[in-house]
Formats: sequence, C-alpha cells, structure tokens
Amino acid sequence: MSQLWLKIIQCGVFMYILAAVVFTTFSYLLTPVVKTFWPRAASEKPTGIYANRQGAAPRRPLSLSTEPLEVNVDSDLAVPLDDNFWADTWPAGYASSDLVHWTLPGGSQQGRHHVEYTLREETFLSKAFSEAMHPTRVIPFYFKASGSVDYDDVTITTLVTSNRFRVFKQLVERYKGPISVTIHIPLPLHASFASLQPDHPSRVALNNLHTLYASSPLFAEHVDVHLALSPFTSALSGGKMPSPEGEGGRQFNVWRNAARLFARTEFVMMLDVDFAVCTDWRGAIRDALRAAAPRPIRHGARTPRTDARAGAEPNSINSAEMVRMVRDGTAALVVPAFEYAKQEEGVDQRTFPADKQALLRLARAAPPVIASFHASWAPGHNSTDYEKYYSLAPGSHAVYKVEQYQSAYEPYVITSKRVSWCDERFAGYGGNKAACLFEMYLSGVSFYVLSDHFLIHQSHKYEEEARREERKSNRKLYSDFKEESCLRYLYRYYREGTLHSDRAANAREECRKIKNIAKTVSQLING
Repeated sequence: MSQLWLKIIQCGVFMYILAAVVFTTFSYLLTPVVKTFWPRAASEKPTGIYANRQGAAPRRPLSLSTEPLEVNVDSDLAVPLDDNFWADTWPAGYASSDLVHWTLPGGSQQGRHHVEYTLREETFLSKAFSEAMHPTRVIPFYFKASGSVDYDDVTITTLVTSNRFRVFKQLVERYKGPISVTIHIPLPLHASFASLQPDHPSRVALNNLHTLYASSPLFAEHVDVHLALSPFTSALSGGKMPSPEGEGGRQFNVWRNAARLFARTEFVMMLDVDFAVCTDWRGAIRDALRAAAPRPIRHGARTPRTDARAGAEPNSINSAEMVRMVRDGTAALVVPAFEYAKQEEGVDQRTFPADKQALLRLARAAPPVIASFHASWAPGHNSTDYEKYYSLAPGSHAVYKVEQYQSAYEPYVITSKRVSWCDERFAGYGGNKAACLFEMYLSGVSFYVLSDHFLIHQSHKYEEEARREERKSNRKLYSDFKEESCLRYLYRYYREGTLHSDRAANAREECRKIKNIAKTVSQLING
C-alpha cells in the first residue's frame, strides 16, 4: 500500500514539474519570439475603418518606435472608409481595434524582464484630443512613410486642406525630408463615405489625396499622413454643408498637435504648407547636432532650466550651448519668413532666391522686391528684428536672441518635440499659432534667429470675409487664454520654488504686462 502512495506522489511531483516547465517556456521564451516575429499573431482582427479598405493590408498597431513603416497606396480606392455612421459625440464606427504598445520595465532586480502595456488606440486618441470640437476623428498614419528615420532629424509638421494639395506637393518635393501632416477630410454628420455621391466634395477630396500620395515616390519615402474627419462647416458655407474646400471648423491647433504627436523624430518644424523651404536649415541643424558631444536619449519631460548657465549666450548654431538648449527644449530656432511685395511675383517657387545673398539683393532693391512676411501686421513677425538679420553676413552660421518678444509674435520655429502643446480651444484664423508660441515662451523657451536661413510665402488669395469674422471671435478668446496661461505657469513655478529662476523669467516679464491680472502677478512675484 505504501508503494502505491509513493508512486502517486512521484507522479504528482512529475506532473507539477512538467507544468512548470511548459508555463515557463511559454511565458519567457515562446511569447517574446512570437511577439517579435509575428506581432499580429495574438492580436484580434482589426475592425472598422482599417478592416474595410479594399485591397489594403490591415494596419499595424501604433507603436512608440522609430522603425520604418510600410506604405500601401491604392489610388483607385473609391470607398476607403467603412459604412458606419457618426455617433452622437464620438464616432465609434471610425475607430480601430489597433492597440498602442508601451514596453515597461518589470520583474525583480535578479530576473529583470520587459512587460508590454497595451491600450486601445481609440481610448488613447480620445484623451489626446479631448479638447477638440466633437465629433472629430483623428486617424494616425493613414499613409505611413517607408523611409528610415534618424532620431536627430527635423520633421516638418503641417496641416493641409484639400484645396492646398498642389502647394503641399511642392513642399514635399523641395524638402525631401520627413513630414508629418494632418489632412482634414470633411464628412457630413449621419453619413458614410459609401452613401455619398461620387462627385460629393468629401469623396472627391479623399480620392484626390490617394492620387496625390501616388504622384511622387517622395511621398511614400518621407510623408506620414494623418486624417482628421469632422462634419463642421466653414465660415462661408452658412452652416448648410461641409466646406467644399475641406476647411470645416478650421481646428488648426488640433491638427498641428496631431501632426507633432505622430512625428517620429526628436525635432520638429511647425510650418504652414504655403511656405517654400529655400535654404538647407535642416542640414545645418543636423550637422550641429552631429558635431556636438553625444547625448543620451531621454524620454519624458524636458530638463528644467536652472539658474546656472552652461556658458555664454550662444551666438552660433554650432555652439555647444546652442545645441544643449535645443536638445533640452529651452530654445526654439526661428527661420525668418518673407513674402514678395507684389503678390503675382510670389506664385512660382522656382523663381525664389536660394541663398541669403540673393535674398538681400531683392530686399535692398528700390523699391524692395521682397519684404518681411505680413509687414502690415508688425506684431506678428517684427520681433525677429529683420534689420539685425540683414546686417549679419551670409555664411556666418550666426544666431541671435529675440530680445523684444510680444504676445502676438508667431514665427516659424524648430524645436524639440517635447515643448508645450498648442491650445486646442481655438478654431479659425486669429491667435491660434500665436497661442502655441505664447505658451512655449511662458514655459521657459527662448527664441533664437537663424541668420543664414529663410522661408518665402507662396502668394495666394485669402478668404478675407471669413478671416475677419474668425479673428473677431478669437481676439477675446486669446485675451482670456493669456490671462489663464500666465496664472497657471506662475502658480506652477511658485509651487516648484522656481518663481525667481531663469526658467520663469519669461513668464514674470510677460505676465506683468496683462492689465487684468497685473496686480495679482505683482503680489505673487513680490511675495
């Protein structure tokens, strides 16, 4: 009898050991291999928009990495979106089952391993753009660029509506570098793309996008396209239908944030699509970054600036201090903007000057052929100090600090991707880009002008009636935004004990100027 019990115990121990070996092998050996070589093997089949593309492969999960991404271009795709209708607030029919993946450190110090945390993309995006006007659906990486990504490269982030496809193609062909673009496609409420007539503006816009992306290999190599779907009307449509030009709602800051969020490099250039890249500022920045001492890749918030200065005020793009500030997100590099004095002369980008010497000849002609961008609206760009820009010799690699900042200043800047985001409450023209720069300035970012480089605006007609009405409503909104932002940043610095540091200097100086809160600001600063 005792022998029988002994065999039963031995059999139980053997089965326990076998189960433990199988579990350990599966958990620590087979699962990582499967996830590495067959990342879709254990995930659910995609639904919604991505499952209904005719002839298109299912989209890969959105992953926080810089690996090359595949492109599937089907310019004949007439109905690329599914047949579901808008929900009352958030259109679940236009969501995917794709997952956002984070790899987190886990385990004990003795047996350290990585744990993967996943989140539905739908949930991630609903939080990321919770301040947008809804219903709005952002679809990241509708097209994915196949070119390799250099972490220290500069991605142009921009936004495009369907009436600007031609000029967008010119930007792609001139830059020949990474571009992350949000493209707005109107979609009527309670309608699907399949239900729309072939000549409906929404169907036409999407088909034109596919044709555009297939029109040059540079798109597939460099351009990541993110869609923004919304049913909102433009100011000129009288609320009757989505704008034929695709400018429904004009949620410019939502679209800017989307383009930047999904940029795959550390540095970004916030640029309007109708500007020509005339000089190689991208190459200059990359050379400066490569020449500087290597820095570790840091994830998370940028390093706060302290009172201790690492060196003298930088006066060259190649200086170690300038590179440090750009990497830390405490400096924004301004590329000065210009436009032709006669609108008809600024239409053909092929005639634009390609170096500073040629630009100076046109700017110093009598009368000037080229002038600072929007010279009639001095607050917008005059802080760049164009006279100082003209005085610095071409090829000097010089940079100079913007000393006379004003809250309406809205230059085109190159920054770390990790600076403050654009406030999404603004819709339409007026104050939206200035708000991005204002909050950036309050957060401790200083502006430095690249003296060898410039951009030129390609002339086009403006919708003056729409802009006039939108600017009127946004003027009050921007005033409220400045007050709120000042109090928010000053209180943050106060809590951190950094209110009197160099980092808070911009906020202390700028917020004193706002009449409605000047007394409160003074009391807070003076204790």
